[in-house]
Amino acid sequence: MAQQRSDYPLDYSKGPAAKDQQAESTMDRVKDAAAETQEYAGKIVDQAREYGNKAQEAARNFKPYVEKSMKEQPKATLALASVVGFVLGALWKK
Repeated sequence: MAQQRSDYPLDYSKGPAAKDQQAESTMDRVKDAAAETQEYAGKIVDQAREYGNKAQEAARNFKPYVEKSMKEQPKATLALASVVGFVLGALWKK
């Protein structure tokens, strides 16, 4: 029978008990990774919700100025909106 390499990750020479222990260890690591991933995803969702709320508040505060500008200078407001849209599009593409 051939000798198993010592750097091989699964050592089958120690019998089924060693395989069960390795499987449990692997499952524990997978469960830990899943829990960390879920926690991290929850933090990202909370942060995105916070940024969304701030953006809505900023839009509410900015709305009266845009309405006033649209009534007084519609062409200038449209040009400014086009420039802002172009810049945001260029930044989004990167």
